[in-house]
Amino acid sequence: MTYDLIGIGIGPFNLGLACLADPLDDVDALFLDESPEFRWHPGMMLEGATIQVPFLADLVTLADPTSRFSFLSFLKQTGRLYPFYIRESFYPLRAEYDAYCRWAADQLGSLRWGRRVVAVEHHEADDSYVVRARTDDGSIETYRTRHVVLGTGTRPTLPDAARGLDGPWLHSADYLTHRDALCRAESVTIVGSGQSAAEIYRDLLEGVHDHAYRLDWVTRSPRFFPMEYTKLTLEMTSPEYTDHFHALPLELRQLLGREQRGLYKGISGDLVDDIYDTLYRKSATAPVPTTLLTDTALVDARWDGSEFVLRLRHDQLGEEYERRTERLVLATGYAAAVPQCLDPVRHLLAFDELGRFAVGRDYAVDGDRRRVFVQNGEEHTHGLTAPDLGFGAWRSSTILAAVTGREVYPVERRIAFQEFGVPAGASTLPARSREGVGLR
Repeated sequence: MTYDLIGIGIGPFNLGLACLADPLDDVDALFLDESPEFRWHPGMMLEGATIQVPFLADLVTLADPTSRFSFLSFLKQTGRLYPFYIRESFYPLRAEYDAYCRWAADQLGSLRWGRRVVAVEHHEADDSYVVRARTDDGSIETYRTRHVVLGTGTRPTLPDAARGLDGPWLHSADYLTHRDALCRAESVTIVGSGQSAAEIYRDLLEGVHDHAYRLDWVTRSPRFFPMEYTKLTLEMTSPEYTDHFHALPLELRQLLGREQRGLYKGISGDLVDDIYDTLYRKSATAPVPTTLLTDTALVDARWDGSEFVLRLRHDQLGEEYERRTERLVLATGYAAAVPQCLDPVRHLLAFDELGRFAVGRDYAVDGDRRRVFVQNGEEHTHGLTAPDLGFGAWRSSTILAAVTGREVYPVERRIAFQEFGVPAGASTLPARSREGVGLR
């Protein structure tokens, strides 16, 4: 049998694609993942934490509001629709979103768990792809497909100063597994600037008096940036802005990617305020053993057998100093990578000068062939919509249109009120005429 598409990796984005492909009679789809079941950021499943997008950003709704895989359908079937309505919050609990994804996964016959894809090969005779996967018992299963959709997600990243570091450090992805051990330490330092760092700091802050540890938070950011939720800024998660960003030169996209991190990698404003309120509340009864360090970079780290010795640099002042801590949490984010299983077909794929996928506007990574696609591996080409759960259904709709040759689900082209480039029909000035504009 030759499948129409095989998805490699089953995170929220390929799970959403599987849900949208499920009712289509002309699409035979299969999805493979090495995990035994669906799990979404299990190391950060903190009680009470919410996702940072409204419930409409589920697996399917923004492509097909009538889908049986919608979040509202999940609430109805689990008896939680009215409580969710009374709660009056657009933002589901993180644990609730994970349960929703598990509920959807349980209804799909196209998912295969415990399959680690080890190779994707090209079969020239019929221009198909052969996908080989190793099962838990070590045997190899072989599948054939016309299209491949990569949903392998991102992997935890470490700062250069922490590469090869000994000692009991951990990445935020594994926080809950080590939480009890952290609470038994005499000092804990968190390094990072985003939501994960803030959630871990807030969680550990509650126990600083009871467990008597010192808690430090180090961030390179000049301040604790809240994520911006203003509505005209949210229009940057639109097809129009993605078109604009994708057409920019690589150097400019690189620059914008750094400048826009606060738009989608910042901290929830409510959480920032809650941290302050917690500090204020605790300081009313006793000094809070904590230090918040902004504009501070970790430039070196070593384990001396009992403590980490951190070399820190205050970027504004250009001064370096050392600080010791018994435990170290690196909330330093995630990054996409090219899966090793694609090595046999690298010659068919497109890469940029930095060795990353050269992702087409329609998410193809093999140029005009449009047979291999990527989900959430295109931040460098598509901008802040790449990791956005709310844009996943739109991207899946686009991929399904390429696979089927028809627009199965309506794909919106324009949703924003603003223009992101030169307006259509505008007469641009010659370069010489622009030199003095605004100087008279």
